[in-house]
Amino acid sequence: MAGNIRLEVVTPEKVVVSEEAQIVVAPGTLGEFGVLIGHTPFMTTLKTGTLRYTDTKGTDRSVFVSGGFAEALPNKVSVLAESAERRRDIDVERATAALERAQKRLAAERAGGDIDFVRAKAALERALARLKLAKTPSQ
Repeated sequence: MAGNIRLEVVTPEKVVVSEEAQIVVAPGTLGEFGVLIGHTPFMTTLKTGTLRYTDTKGTDRSVFVSGGFAEALPNKVSVLAESAERRRDIDVERATAALERAQKRLAAERAGGDIDFVRAKAALERALARLKLAKTPSQ
């Protein structure tokens, strides 16, 4: 079935993506999934990672997403993410600083410090995913 699918990526603060796409590939908590026009409807949770899509001109695009939900319909993919950033909007210095803070928190926890391990691990995963995407060469 030929045609494009509508992609909407939204956070509590803003609309990050609102455009037509040929295909959308997202990081579901049970594994990565792809959606083309005419897909069977479903809803899933997302893990921290990279959402990739091909725009109508055939250009591959990438968006960092952290948590949230995705709903696939036959003609639309809606992503409601806790946070999301297009590759070009990732601040590498800020992500590097966040990575260093998370590493220090985890080191303090290993040394018997009183920190929230789950939050520190999640912060580490977000920082690593942002930096990986930001440093991946564009196609």
